[in-house]
Amino acid sequence: MRRHISLLVEYFIQYSKVRLAYRGDFLISVVTTVVATVFGVATVWLIFHRVPRLVGWDFYEILFLYGFSLLPMSLFNMLSINLYYFGETYIVEGKFDRVLVRPLNSLFQILFEQFRLESLSDMVLGVVLLVGCARHLGFALGPWEWLYLAAATVCGCVIYLAIFLMLTCVSFWMEDRVGVIPPVYNMLTFGRYPLDIYNPFVKFLLSWIVPFGFATFYPTASLLKEDLYRHYIYLVPLVAASFFLLALWIWSRGVRNYSSTGS
Repeated sequence: MRRHISLLVEYFIQYSKVRLAYRGDFLISVVTTVVATVFGVATVWLIFHRVPRLVGWDFYEILFLYGFSLLPMSLFNMLSINLYYFGETYIVEGKFDRVLVRPLNSLFQILFEQFRLESLSDMVLGVVLLVGCARHLGFALGPWEWLYLAAATVCGCVIYLAIFLMLTCVSFWMEDRVGVIPPVYNMLTFGRYPLDIYNPFVKFLLSWIVPFGFATFYPTASLLKEDLYRHYIYLVPLVAASFFLLALWIWSRGVRNYSSTGS
């Protein structure tokens, strides 16, 4: 464990040096990320400009949910860049051979060879939204609440990684440059709104099949509507651990199924 943590720090430092060598490009990426997030917040404002409440949720409650959703999303986006391009870069082009000959866990290398550093700007914006909305709601964010939000952020990131790791593994059996990740990635936005607004099938899908709701909605609802969602506090880490273990098992099966390009 100590060796992997040390290597993770080295990976992050070295990639940061490379990424920040082109400061103009990095700055443009940060600005683009911030603008996209601002447009997302503007969309929430436009909805509530016409509808004061949405299935029992008011503007600041949904904005609080939106702000929290940025935390696990930003952490996931920072780590997932290689998962998104895994089929094209590592399988089709044969670069996974290089990963396998190194004396280091293959998944560790895939996750930490690159970082999307500009995604961290969303985490800053998310914290700002949480603090601002908490004040409007009269909700005190004390040490316990921040610790809970930090733990829920990690669990949410793990859930995202587990789902997309399983989708990435499809490339071991079906060589495809695009893969199946893009359409599912678009479903992430569903978790930024209360699951109560969706029909029962979609709510079940986002809770138990593709559990994006446990990454964002249920942790937030457990704080804001404790009387209805208190028991979900204990399910969030259980869902995260279960799906991640399943993803690791599928990954190990995929690695064993992989055959070299021979080039």
